[in-house]
Amino acid sequence: MDLSHHGYRATKQRARPAPPTGDPVLFEDTSSAALGPSSQGYYASGYNMEGPPNDTQGAPGMNNLFADPMASAAMMYGSSLANRGQEIVNKEIGRFMSVNKLKYFFAVDTRYVLKKLMILMFPYTHQDWDVRYHRDTQLTPRQDVNAPDLYIPTMAFITYILLAGMALGIQKRFSPEVLGLCASTALVWVIIEVLIMLLSLYLLTVHSDLSTFDLIAYSGYKYVGIIFTMTCGLLFGSDGYFVALAWSSFAIMFFIVRSLKMKILTSVSSDSMGMGSSAKPQIRIYITVATAVFQPIIIYWLTSHLVR
Repeated sequence: MDLSHHGYRATKQRARPAPPTGDPVLFEDTSSAALGPSSQGYYASGYNMEGPPNDTQGAPGMNNLFADPMASAAMMYGSSLANRGQEIVNKEIGRFMSVNKLKYFFAVDTRYVLKKLMILMFPYTHQDWDVRYHRDTQLTPRQDVNAPDLYIPTMAFITYILLAGMALGIQKRFSPEVLGLCASTALVWVIIEVLIMLLSLYLLTVHSDLSTFDLIAYSGYKYVGIIFTMTCGLLFGSDGYFVALAWSSFAIMFFIVRSLKMKILTSVSSDSMGMGSSAKPQIRIYITVATAVFQPIIIYWLTSHLVR
């Protein structure tokens, strides 16, 4: 068939070049051809994994920084300001709360906790209420069962919140707002009680070795009775609740009187000057009894609405 007659031009088939002699190459290496001289120089200089040829490279800048007296003075001044600020913060924290003393109130063990719980629930069987000292320093709770602690009040307070949430859930009244109200109310009552005690001791000029942490501990022991009262109320109804309330009230009152007696009613002779020898002991007794009577009121207030 004549292709030129129909408008097509006959092309001659080009012959492919023969492969080079030697071993056959499957893939041609084009990396060296793709990278120009400038690119190769960039990778050679920018990504030199052997590090700088001289170990002192970059040192002149640092030497100039430390050699500058203004920079050195600024660094020393900033360091002194940071140390001074830390001292001020620690001092302000120490004015309101001593960390070492707070650790003292949490120095408990399992043996102490079990004994203390037995004393709180059955204080009538306990005979020795004296607080022991060693070189004018009160022994830690793990060494003296009569020493106040903050571990049991803290755990009892948390348990009360959990038990209140369970009681509200059983009564189909649970909500985060109601549970938060119970927790805040319980905390506020502890704060109010401690403030009243501190104010009474200050206004009546009653000198004792009671610290703020001691008052918080004695105020928080009532939550052990609160847990017992709520548990009996949930298990045995209103009858069990009132029986447990009566037992817990008398137990915590007895415990507070015997414990504060060793704290408030001591050192009467040193405080008797100026008001007479009979006025001071009488005031101390009033404070002790008022603190003890206040405990059952709080127990009933914090548990009556949770047990029905």
